[in-house]
Amino acid sequence: MKKTQSIIAIALFITLFSCEKPAGEGGNSSVKGNVWVEKWNGLFTVLTNEGPGLNVDVFIIYGDETSYGDKISTGPDGTFEFKYLRPGKYKIYVYSKTTTAVNANAKEAVSLDVEISKKKEKIDIGQITVKI
Repeated sequence: MKKTQSIIAIALFITLFSCEKPAGEGGNSSVKGNVWVEKWNGLFTVLTNEGPGLNVDVFIIYGDETSYGDKISTGPDGTFEFKYLRPGKYKIYVYSKTTTAVNANAKEAVSLDVEISKKKEKIDIGQITVKI
């Protein structure tokens, strides 16, 4: 009986500590960037203002998930950073008014695919421009 329990314990240990963890939180890598906001008139013919996106929600999807895993808001200078990520594939997105819809308040996601390939990687995706 003790031999069987030992084998089960060893198998459990190997299973827990040898599996590759999927994309998501729990690592030591990060993805950062900034959001730039353009304010247009209702017909999108005149740019009335632009600048760093303050308090814009930025979303991250972990791996092949279908909904976002986390969201953060940008700081005063439009910057954001998702920390503590493991190697894997991610999608970063923000919402922007669409210029092609009949409804003036329609929004679309502006997204970027990112892949972290190693531990302690720091990826800067640069600027994401949105329209409001």
